[in-house]
Amino acid sequence: MSEQQPTTHFGYREVPVAEKQRLVGRVFTSVAAKYDLMNDLMSFGVHRLWKRHFAAISGVRPGDRVLDLAGGTGDIAALLKPRVGAQGEVVVGDINAAMLGVGRDRLTDRGLVEGLRFAQLNAEALPFPDGSFDAVTIAFGLRNVTDKDRALAEMHRVLKVGGRALILEFSRVQQDWLQPLYDFHSFQVLPRLGRLFARDEDSYRYLAESIRKHPDQATLKTMMERAGFARVEVRNLSAGIVAIHRGYRV
Repeated sequence: MSEQQPTTHFGYREVPVAEKQRLVGRVFTSVAAKYDLMNDLMSFGVHRLWKRHFAAISGVRPGDRVLDLAGGTGDIAALLKPRVGAQGEVVVGDINAAMLGVGRDRLTDRGLVEGLRFAQLNAEALPFPDGSFDAVTIAFGLRNVTDKDRALAEMHRVLKVGGRALILEFSRVQQDWLQPLYDFHSFQVLPRLGRLFARDEDSYRYLAESIRKHPDQATLKTMMERAGFARVEVRNLSAGIVAIHRGYRV
């Protein structure tokens, strides 16, 4: 009798661990071309304010070397590049080639070339030596990682002592009255927007489900501490629809 394969969640489905990366990859290859439009429609444009606030509190300074994981859209890199200046560098890492291509093309079109590098990589096995970066950021990407504990440990490993990791991710709504409205938007409106504008209802249903399966604020804080991060702070935005987690390597 064969040994049963370990499973993990893909949205609300249980799938073999080995399959999740392929399935997530298929989702983001499908949505890459319409990703920005859909983000605007899904969040009424508020995702842009969340990302600006994320960059503003990042503590990134001139000369810093920053790794932006799941950064294929280029949004965070575009916000951080002026902060690191001419002497700094932002490495944009993403596991999905289609997303990485979209972000690279967009940043190039904006004239953002110097001090930017692009790397197709897996957040669970980063191809960098220990202590390579002053900061590691990941925005709306951690929930799609199969082994989040391993990814957090890798983020900690590649940070310099005194460096910080910042995670911007959908989280647990803190206001009871908002939950029914949020659920309606997630499971009724979002898939329909996906079908109408991206011709892909299933991928956007997965994205809504993946948010519900992601660890809440307190759980992610504990996971970061277990990975070795110190002074972990949590900041809720928009009543906890999203949260910023920040931790340091000491």
